[in-house]
Amino acid sequence: MSKKVRRVPVILDAGEIKDLPQEDIRMILRGADELISTGGRSRLAKILKGSKDKRIFEYKLNECPAYGYYQDMKLDDISKCIDWMIKKDYLRIEYDCRLPLLVFSEKGWQLEKETFAQELYQRMCLDVEEKKARVIFEMKEVNRQVVMCVLDKIEKEGTEEFLPYLEAWKMLEVKKVAARISEVENKISKRI
Repeated sequence: MSKKVRRVPVILDAGEIKDLPQEDIRMILRGADELISTGGRSRLAKILKGSKDKRIFEYKLNECPAYGYYQDMKLDDISKCIDWMIKKDYLRIEYDCRLPLLVFSEKGWQLEKETFAQELYQRMCLDVEEKKARVIFEMKEVNRQVVMCVLDKIEKEGTEEFLPYLEAWKMLEVKKVAARISEVENKISKRI
């Protein structure tokens, strides 16, 4: 007979928060992306605070773009913002045995996917400008939906300077992504 697992209870407290600015919502989601299904509310609050906690550095969470976003706020107030995000269904709680972990809701994932894709696209633009290939080596680890969003952005806004970069990226990718890269190259070539 298996032992019953006692889940750690979650009590949400958004305090007096009625609304959050869009930029705050995006940054909270960006921070959450680093620990989806592996961490909870308190770790996200520490990322957003810019905590010097050794676990933050051990897992390189200090490299997250949202690290320190709320550096001037108290952890308790940051937690209220996170709880508001859960109450407004941008984030959800799922249990792994007894521990409550953060996951994206569909609404939260749509926003985060766009935010992360824009971040990667901007970094790629810098790579193209500096004639260096850095970001393409990270793309294998990126969610496929985000990769496709990045390619959509390149297709819409990319210039002929992207073509050698795309060609190099295509060599590193699986068939589906490589095929989409070829489509993007063709669209850019037709605009020239």
